[in-house]
Amino acid sequence: MKIIALLLLGGLFGLAACTTQKGAAYTNYLQNATDTSGNRLTVQEPVIQKADLLSVKVYSQSADPRTDIPYNLPEQTVVGSSSTTSMAGFLVDQNGDIEYPRIGRLHAEGLTKAQLAEAIRERFKNELTNPSVVVRFLNYRVTVLGEVRSPGSFAVPTERITILEALGLSGDITDYGNKSKVRVAREKNGEVETGYVDLTSKDLFQSPYYRLQQNDVVFVEQAKRKSEQQEQQATAQRISFITGIVSTLAIIFSVIKR
Repeated sequence: MKIIALLLLGGLFGLAACTTQKGAAYTNYLQNATDTSGNRLTVQEPVIQKADLLSVKVYSQSADPRTDIPYNLPEQTVVGSSSTTSMAGFLVDQNGDIEYPRIGRLHAEGLTKAQLAEAIRERFKNELTNPSVVVRFLNYRVTVLGEVRSPGSFAVPTERITILEALGLSGDITDYGNKSKVRVAREKNGEVETGYVDLTSKDLFQSPYYRLQQNDVVFVEQAKRKSEQQEQQATAQRISFITGIVSTLAIIFSVIKR
């Protein structure tokens, strides 16, 4: 009977020890950052990629863009809404080109919106009076996955977003996310490249992945302490199960000895 009591006591001590979490330092954003208020950071304009969907609108003093410019795609009415939205667009094909009415094929990949707009404007300057061209992305979005509170894809109407803003849209990193090693997957020149961002680093603003590009995927990895906690919980469950068995055997043995 004494042996069973000792086993039961040992199991309880083991359970208490395994459920105690190891302390871990909580790292904050930009905790190692220095004052950069005197520095000027260069903001890179996003460039057009294959499979981008572009809105292109041409305007002129000599024509009504709603009726007199046939190469503007018609606007689509959203069901249940009184407003119209320009969801019809020009798809950049696998050759990096778009097919534009009255012009034909135009190479768009690698250009900024302003560069493509200027190329289209040049084509129409002899046909229209003071033509102006507005180009916008219709598919500018980023995706955030992993240890965040609300993972998902997020549309970016401003066409400019930083990794901190994307994490804000996803509800921030959980207590078990690794802020010092956030992965970013980006398509570039037809290939997918992967980079890592340390959100606690003083050089965060200089990272090529600080400002996200269209269709970037951000993945927040699990911190080591979460896997350690999960392992401790599994161990605690096993010890609890064994302790329960030992306790049951002790009760049965006590009843039999009476």
